[in-house]
Amino acid sequence: MPFSDIHLQLHTIRATELRTRAAMYRPQNQLLRLRLGWLLVELGLRLVQHPARSPRIRAV
Repeated sequence: MPFSDIHLQLHTIRATELRTRAAMYRPQNQLLRLRLGWLLVELGLRLVQHPARSPRIRAV
């Protein structure tokens, strides 16, 4: 089917364009990305160590 071939080619061209544009916005500094990741891990561990206070609702 000629329509399917053209449709597939258009999608391929568009996907290539989008990948090229996305590459421009990738973080170039991997060290910053690594530090941010460990910061989030540390924050998560702190939240687990200090659970929220118990609710103030008392049974009657």
